[in-house]
Amino acid sequence: MKMKSFALALALLLSPLAARADVGEFPIKADDGTTIANHSVGVDLVDRIEKLQNIVVAANPDGKITLHEFYDLNCPYCRKASDDIDALVRANKNLRLVLVPFPVLGIPSILAARVEYGVNKLSSPQDAYKFHRKVYEGRGTIEDNRAFAAAQAIGLDIVEVRAKASDEAFSKIMTEHVRLGDALGIQATPGLVIGGVAIVGYPGKAALTKVIAAVEKCGKVIC
Repeated sequence: MKMKSFALALALLLSPLAARADVGEFPIKADDGTTIANHSVGVDLVDRIEKLQNIVVAANPDGKITLHEFYDLNCPYCRKASDDIDALVRANKNLRLVLVPFPVLGIPSILAARVEYGVNKLSSPQDAYKFHRKVYEGRGTIEDNRAFAAAQAIGLDIVEVRAKASDEAFSKIMTEHVRLGDALGIQATPGLVIGGVAIVGYPGKAALTKVIAAVEKCGKVIC
């Protein structure tokens, strides 16, 4: 399992994301007042996200507004975003959340993503989301041991999770995630796709709330 994960990590590290000068196509201000990197993305690319394997419709599956979240389990900004986004989806039933694993920060992230893959294969979307929230608890690096502990904490059989996590399809599936993230111009995590726009990095809860409200009101990130 670790050797396969190492091979995938090496492949990802040797295939850097395409360069993109992104100073903010739309005037989306982060909570600190700076313009957050963002750019339009084609409908075809958004449709491709929904066709990926190993994504989780984590909240409000019937919501009219979709937020795709590309994340790495070892990204501290993703950890913060997860708390805020959880609050937002609980408060707004129109906000549909789709989790897209994007393990690009090294071998621990790949190992944790393997376990998450096993969890996703065995669980309902609701339980997969419980795992996602559980694994972010605490501090420090998230790798396979910590991810297995989170899986056990939500009631899953570790032997079964380990078997699913060893699936040879994992490397190909995660490579597809990273390639699509590249095509979307996601050069930092978290990468958020909403209203036909990719937001690169986390703008903060207040800024994201404004974006969601705008998309809900007029279908655009800025009305």
